[in-house]
Amino acid sequence: MMTISTNKNITFWILILLLFSTCGSEKETYVPFTAEEDSLFVYNNYDKKEVYIPMRDGTKLFTAIYTPKDREEAYPIIMYRTPYSVQPYGEQRFKIDLGPNMRMTRDKYIFVYQDVRGKFMSEGNFVNMTPHKRSTNESTDTFDTIEWLLANIENHNGKVGQWGISYPGFYTAAGMINSHPALVAVSPQAPIADWFFDDFHHHGAFFLPHTFNFFSSFGLPRRELTKIKNPRFRHGTKDGYGFFKEMTPLSLANQKYLGDSVNFWNEIVTHPNYDQFWQDRNLLPHLKNVKCAVLTVGGWYDAEDLYGPLKIYEEVEKNNPAITNALVMGPWSHGGWRRTDGDYLGNIHFGAKTSVFYNNEIIYPFFSYHLKGKGENELPEAYMFQTGTNVWKTFDEWPPRDIEKVKFYFKVKKRLSRTPPGDNEFGTDIFESDPANPVPFIGYKDNGMPKPYMTDDQSFVNDRPDVLYYLSAPLEKDLNMAGPIMANLVIKTDQTAADWIVKLIDVYPSSHPPFPHQPKQSMSRYHQMVRSEVMRGRFRDSYEYPKPFVPKKQEVIQLPLQDVLHTFKKGHQIMIQVQSSWFPLVDINPQTYVENIFEAKSDDFVKAKHFVGRSGIAPSFIEVGILEEEEQK
Repeated sequence: MMTISTNKNITFWILILLLFSTCGSEKETYVPFTAEEDSLFVYNNYDKKEVYIPMRDGTKLFTAIYTPKDREEAYPIIMYRTPYSVQPYGEQRFKIDLGPNMRMTRDKYIFVYQDVRGKFMSEGNFVNMTPHKRSTNESTDTFDTIEWLLANIENHNGKVGQWGISYPGFYTAAGMINSHPALVAVSPQAPIADWFFDDFHHHGAFFLPHTFNFFSSFGLPRRELTKIKNPRFRHGTKDGYGFFKEMTPLSLANQKYLGDSVNFWNEIVTHPNYDQFWQDRNLLPHLKNVKCAVLTVGGWYDAEDLYGPLKIYEEVEKNNPAITNALVMGPWSHGGWRRTDGDYLGNIHFGAKTSVFYNNEIIYPFFSYHLKGKGENELPEAYMFQTGTNVWKTFDEWPPRDIEKVKFYFKVKKRLSRTPPGDNEFGTDIFESDPANPVPFIGYKDNGMPKPYMTDDQSFVNDRPDVLYYLSAPLEKDLNMAGPIMANLVIKTDQTAADWIVKLIDVYPSSHPPFPHQPKQSMSRYHQMVRSEVMRGRFRDSYEYPKPFVPKKQEVIQLPLQDVLHTFKKGHQIMIQVQSSWFPLVDINPQTYVENIFEAKSDDFVKAKHFVGRSGIAPSFIEVGILEEEEQK
């Protein structure tokens, strides 16, 4: 983030003016800096103080406090706790914008930013996803911080809020457990909930580039208090497929690049199953005794943390029925509601600047009402963006009540149909999976996990022999899918290990016009990914106690995909793709069962034949919720 300094040299201000000459001037949006007057607003209207706040065990946490210069009224406090640095450091150096958006910056709050334990300028030892059972945890640190702020900051109104995106979203969710009495409103945004299902694993399958790229920088040890961020890993190529192929087996990661220097990478390698190490880092069982209003925010196309927002909302709702608990899901990538206008992602356009709507009509009034007593508490239980038709919908609960559960069956000749196969119908689709030639997850070069991949065109793998697909007839009317999705796969393999990937795809008609943000991008027969998920087959019955497949033995894999709210429009088709590799998004399964897949040897990687059944007796299908228009508001 750009900063303002009192060292007003000519070069600095020339750069500032050049930057602002390329920006818009809408004051109501969340954009961090939209005009020169915005860039100077914080500097001209806030004082900054840096302090160390002591925790109950004596550890001191570095905290930056921005207080409005105008003392004519008392202001609420809003906190942001982060492992990513509260920079810029120095009481004469200011952030450009404060809080969730620029409108809130201008509305004036006391904004507090804190380095969490063991990060940057805070004392103590950093622990990833701090286990809640510890005597000092993120809940106690939040409580102790609030206690100190109330006692030591002047001109506050006694009310505190908290927010954060991604890892700071986790700290927000953890901070509301056993809520401090003054903590009245929190917004966990893209919050991490459980790292065996968020971010770095999906149903035990290992998300390789995301994990490696993150911890090769973030996971480097801190030798002393520092204001400097670790450098990002340099791959030397944009070809992630080739780079991570050469890093397989995964034991090569330490040998070639990490040098045993990243402790959490080693923890991941040591704990391939959902053992006590991961269970202790699951926040969901602890979301109790929450006494504040909660607004959880997520993105339908968040490649990192889609599981977290949905599950945190669900658990808070179940365990704390007396509080205000609401959910917002928009058509965004990770943090896209703050970092983009939200009008498009990749090749898909959403019809409007959805982030502007969210910032002005949802997050601003939420904090304004609960922290300042302004406006009305009128937010619905669930404010959800319906992709496909590109409209906001509101619901009294999520998932919506009275959705109709419908099954789409895998049929002969690559057909997908609501009509089940007859009892006398038998059939199996077979494909060979080769670890030497895994199915790519994108059709272009990237050495990470690009944000648009969740809306990317999937037609580039249709002709691969190791990808099965099933396609419906063109729809005769709009079909609204809502809520959870479950894939039921009747499978066999001739080896002892396999991954299973299922993708739900919206196939556009050949007559579909280009979208306005990319008028030269053809959308004819575009295969938009709507939802996708993977399960490491060894965890089909238990995430804690994996087991191999018995070759040629029929089994059923039930793979839950994340929730959806999407309209397949009239003339579109529904497609399901099934495959067993998704590289390098997911590491290569050797297809020979080994106790720890991170310790697999080159000889363990073998070709395998996989079978997907579609008989009337044991059909494969995907079950979705269908929502009629009159059930929506």
